[in-house]
Amino acid sequence: MSSLSYRERRGELQTYFDRTAVEAWSRLTSDAPVSRIRATVRTGRDRMRNTLLGWLPPDLTGKRLLDAGCGTGALAIEAARRGADVVAIDVAPTLIELARERTPGDLGPGHVLFLVGDMSDDLGHFDHVVAMDSLIHYGSGDAVALLAGIAARTSASILFTYAPRTPALTLMHTVGRAFPRGDRAPSIEPVGARGLARQILSEPGLAGWRMGRTKRIACGFYTSQALELRHP
Repeated sequence: MSSLSYRERRGELQTYFDRTAVEAWSRLTSDAPVSRIRATVRTGRDRMRNTLLGWLPPDLTGKRLLDAGCGTGALAIEAARRGADVVAIDVAPTLIELARERTPGDLGPGHVLFLVGDMSDDLGHFDHVVAMDSLIHYGSGDAVALLAGIAARTSASILFTYAPRTPALTLMHTVGRAFPRGDRAPSIEPVGARGLARQILSEPGLAGWRMGRTKRIACGFYTSQALELRHP
């Protein structure tokens, strides 16, 4: 993955999560008190994480899992508790440090390796990949290209989320662009479900993969759509 738009957006995300929003993100992903708006985001993210974990096998012993865009590591830690050998990667060094600090000393049969880097890096072969809310900032073309690159190194399933194109999200996306660049978070990229499906089905790097379960989580200021890709 080397398109200019992807590299530019990745740099924006690294700056935002590593500097601008690190304190807010630390509170959001903990039990600390937050505003009502952020509380809806926290609840929505918890529901989405539980959805994706529910799509993974309950016993991951002996399986290798990539948590692509792991943030502060909640999903990676739960997967390790099920026995998975997890590689958890994020572009923001500060988030990775928080994830390491929050990792319990005893994860049972599993293991987590937290790394600073890009989900497109060649980190070896995986049975399962989860990318929760880490593709929502990219256009569908870049997202599908990323998925194709990951699929070449994955044998069973890829679970990811995208920002569904709804009137509310489209409005927020438009309004967000009106703020000065230094005052706004990296915008999400609303994606139409039918268009995304066409791109997935026409992508040579995803040949042999099929779309499985899908679920939308909408909770206040959080809206995200989960989609499962499975390899027969």
